[in-house]
Amino acid sequence: MPARLFHNPRAKPQGAFYPAPLAACLDADGFAAAETEIAAWPGYAPTPLLELPRLAEALGIGRLFLKDEAWRFGLDSFKALGGAYAVFRLLAARIRAAGAGEATAADLAAGRHDTVTRRVTVACATDGNHGRSVAWGAQLFHCCCVVFIHAGVSEGRAAAMARYGAEVVRVAGSYDDSVRHAARMAEENGWTVVSDTAYPGYTEIPRDVMHGYGVVAGELFVQLPDGRPPSHVFLQAGVGGFAAALAARFWQRWGAARPRIVVVEPERAACLHASALAGGPIALEGDIETVMAGLSCGEPSLLAWPILDAAAQDFMTIADERAVETVRLLAEGAAGDPPLVAGETGVAGLAGLRAAAAEPAVFQALGLGPGSRVLVVSSEGATDPAIYRRIAGRGAEEVRGG
Repeated sequence: MPARLFHNPRAKPQGAFYPAPLAACLDADGFAAAETEIAAWPGYAPTPLLELPRLAEALGIGRLFLKDEAWRFGLDSFKALGGAYAVFRLLAARIRAAGAGEATAADLAAGRHDTVTRRVTVACATDGNHGRSVAWGAQLFHCCCVVFIHAGVSEGRAAAMARYGAEVVRVAGSYDDSVRHAARMAEENGWTVVSDTAYPGYTEIPRDVMHGYGVVAGELFVQLPDGRPPSHVFLQAGVGGFAAALAARFWQRWGAARPRIVVVEPERAACLHASALAGGPIALEGDIETVMAGLSCGEPSLLAWPILDAAAQDFMTIADERAVETVRLLAEGAAGDPPLVAGETGVAGLAGLRAAAAEPAVFQALGLGPGSRVLVVSSEGATDPAIYRRIAGRGAEEVRGG
C-alpha cells in the first residue's frame, strides 16, 4: 500500500506572513466571529485533544496528538461547525433584509422569526456529514432543507439526514454530479445552496462554512501543551475546505512557527494532489469512489485551493486499505493506547502518517523523526453505525466500553 508524496514547490517559506490575497479568502475576523457565535450555541463544548504516546513511539515520532471530533454537537463530525453556521448566517441576513433587526441563534432556535425563516429552503449536495450539518441547522433554526446525495452514499447516512427533517434526494453519478444537480434544482426552485464547495460566482456561503471549521483550530490553540505548535499536521481533504481552514488559521496564529502541513487524500479521489502536480486546480474524471466516503470528491474548492497551494508543503495519497486498517487499529487500542472510535473518513490523516512511517524514504522526506510533534484530526466518529461495525468488527459503544 505505497503512499504517493508530492512536495509542493510553490508553498510559501516558513518565514512568510499570511498573504493579503489569502485573507480575502479566509480572514482572522471571520474566524473570530464564527468562534464567538458557535461557542454560544446550546450543547457547545470543545472536543477533546488526546495524546497517543504508545502509537507515537511505534511510529518513530516524539509525540502524537489526536483531536477527536466524534463528540461534536451529537452529530459525530466536525461538519456540524460549518453547514449549520452557514445556515445561521444566511437566515440572520434574511431577517435583517426583512427589517426585523439582528437575530441571535437563540432567537432563531426559539422560533421568534419563523415568519421569515419558514419561507427559506436551503439545499446542498453531500457525501453525508455536511448534509447532516445543514439539515441539523435547518431544523434548529426553523427553515426547510433539501439534501442531494449521490449513488455511493449509504442508506444509513441518508436516514441520519432525514431524521433532522430534510428531504433527501438521491441522484445518479458522483459527488460532483450531485453538486451540479443541487445547484440546478436550487436555481429552478428559488432555494439557496449551502455548500462547502466554492465555485465561480459562489463563494460567500462556503467562506462561512470554512470559518466555522476554524473553531477546531481555536480549540487547539488552548488545548495543545504549552500552546506550542506541532511540527507536522496531517489533514485529510475532499474538496479541501477543512484542510484550508485549519492551515489558514495555523498560519495566522503561528506565522513563521506554523507547522508543516501534509494534505492526505484517497488515491482514487486525489483532486488536490493532482492539482498540485499540475500547478493549478483540475477536475478528476472517472470513478472516484473510495471507502473514505467523505473524501470522494473530484474537484477542489475555489476558496480552498489557493490557501493549500501556498500553505501545504506536501500532498499525499493513500490506499483505502490503509484507512480500513487505521479504523481497526484505533478500535483495538493502537499500540496499547486507549481504544478510540473513528470513522473511515475521519482516520485519513492518521492513515497518512502511518503510511509515511511504513516507508523510510517518505518518512525522511517529510522531516519526521523522534523530535516530531504531530497532530491529526479524527474528523468523524461512527457516522454510519453499520459501516463502522463492518470495518471495526464491533459497534462504537462496544469499543468505548472496552
